[in-house]
Amino acid sequence: MTTPFKTDLIKWEETILGGAHWSGMIRRGTGLRLTDLSGGANLGVLLFNAEEKLERYNMPDTLKSQHTAFLTKGNVCHSDMGRTMISVIEDDLGWHDTLCGLTDNQMIAKKYGDTHFQTHRNARFQNAKDGLLIELAKYGLGKRDLHANINFFSKVMPDKQGKLHFVARHSQAASYVDLRFDMNVLMIASAAPHPLDTNSTYQPSSVKLTAWQAGLASKEDACRQHCEQNERAFINTERYYG
Repeated sequence: MTTPFKTDLIKWEETILGGAHWSGMIRRGTGLRLTDLSGGANLGVLLFNAEEKLERYNMPDTLKSQHTAFLTKGNVCHSDMGRTMISVIEDDLGWHDTLCGLTDNQMIAKKYGDTHFQTHRNARFQNAKDGLLIELAKYGLGKRDLHANINFFSKVMPDKQGKLHFVARHSQAASYVDLRFDMNVLMIASAAPHPLDTNSTYQPSSVKLTAWQAGLASKEDACRQHCEQNERAFINTERYYG
């Protein structure tokens, strides 16, 4: 595992337990390492401008501007205002799903069984949609604010007929991806299983978050230089904070 930061630059660390949900505001210039603690993790993520939550991650613009269907090192996430929200600065997996959305209660119950907090407490089977809605409510947001999400650690491949297939165990224990936050971002996350996960047993992996002082993108930054659209998005972001 490479370490892009010195220990004394770490701001905080926190673990999202498998199936659980999390949210927080992460400031511009912060790096965030996501680490799969036991293998097979999925982290469903929504991104909002922390100061103006009507601005959020735009999946279509992100993918078409960078001519890709997934995220990996060198890619950025564009907002619906044409700004860079986060950049993928390191990645030892090479593929993070952007297409398949979230699990809901019916999907989890059908696949793994029906559980309830009253009887199972924290051992209940949690789904991503309800987890994200709980976190969204903390900021005055709701169902209408659910938008296309990113599924970090998950890989889904199409066959010749266009049907999507989940790649099991794409992420191993200690796999990681490093993000740089180019805006002040409200991040909403769920560590519930991927919608197409082929594992017949409910055992989502926990994900560790490690934040450090990464600084801002330079003019020569690889994510910035990835394509002309990224360069324009970085300029828009710099003007926003200028």
